[in-house]
Amino acid sequence: MGRLSRRAFALAAAATLSGFTTAGDAAAKANRPRAAGEMRGMWLATISNRDWPSRTGLTAAQQRTELLAHLDTAVRRRLNAVMLQVRPTADALWPSSYEPWSQYLTGVQGRNPGWDPLGTAVTEAHARGLKLHAWFNPYRIADHTDPTRLVAKHPAREHPGWVVPYGGKLYYNPGLPQVRAFVQDAMLDALRKYAIDAVHWDDYFYPYPVAGQVFDDDAAYAAYGAGFPDRAAWRRDNINRLVRETAARIKQIRPAARFGISPFGVWRNAATDRLGSPTQAGVQTYDDLYADTRKWVRERWIDYVVPQLYWNIGLAAADYAKLVPWWAKVAEGTGVGLYAGEALYKAGDPAQPAAWQDPAELSRHLTLAARYPEVEGHVFFAANEVGADRIGAMARVVADHY
Repeated sequence: MGRLSRRAFALAAAATLSGFTTAGDAAAKANRPRAAGEMRGMWLATISNRDWPSRTGLTAAQQRTELLAHLDTAVRRRLNAVMLQVRPTADALWPSSYEPWSQYLTGVQGRNPGWDPLGTAVTEAHARGLKLHAWFNPYRIADHTDPTRLVAKHPAREHPGWVVPYGGKLYYNPGLPQVRAFVQDAMLDALRKYAIDAVHWDDYFYPYPVAGQVFDDDAAYAAYGAGFPDRAAWRRDNINRLVRETAARIKQIRPAARFGISPFGVWRNAATDRLGSPTQAGVQTYDDLYADTRKWVRERWIDYVVPQLYWNIGLAAADYAKLVPWWAKVAEGTGVGLYAGEALYKAGDPAQPAAWQDPAELSRHLTLAARYPEVEGHVFFAANEVGADRIGAMARVVADHY
């Protein structure tokens, strides 16, 4: 994810803060009993060495020790699943048949780290009773716009026509059928090789909008856009196809594996669409990322959804207490698992609103969500905060709910 950029988008999407109020701090133990299959997950990000490895160039033994420490932390916090980012930038944290070794391991893209991080993660997670969800980013190639900085045999250099520079980054063009086929092959290589419990995507489809810049897919639209009312509809269809095709291939390769997506928390605002949420977010996935996240759930194309509900209770522009029931209604009757994505990284951050300085804010999230039977768990961003727990917010969640 470069979920590093999520902070900016979350703030942009919810720019104003209402007075923080709660209905009280009823003990979570008074809530309905939690299901045995409840999701208690954490994201473990590798992009820019966000969570792991702590820096590039560690020895294989040091990398392994750090990875196992994160898994042990998950167990200590009574979690049951880890979403490990294994394809952050069109690269791999396993010996891939399609893409180079990730630079976030050794500091040099394509350099063998001397061990198999994903294979180790699967084995060690399962040994601890944890599910291992392999987290992939479908289209991001690099956090820069210079193809010559990629390893010589990188598919993006061998197929320059697949690449679009935008907003200071390189992306594969979602409008090209050959790109859609390739990125599926690259991601599903991991599913063929390892007993991962799920294929997991984050919120990056078409890139988040950058003011004054245009995502140049004119040629692809001219070639493949016939029959669509406009470019936006064509772009949404490109992403819908990626989701549907990947879902079908996962079931062919390993029927027991699940397919989950963690989108930005607002599909559309109610002012834009009567079916939208009671929010005033500055980003809407349907319109800005061309990701029809509501449709994926209603059509049952995916097995679970983890909307990033990264806002506090009472925030005027995007209120957690209003988004939870909206997503519960979306998931109702579909059989698609609904887990709330939680912004643990905001707890105790002095740059965040007052609500996030209260160690009980996240615990209140779980208390509120327990009122909705469609919400079957929570996933916390991210692993470093699960361990460090700056103001004790995670410890409070564990004490109250786990």
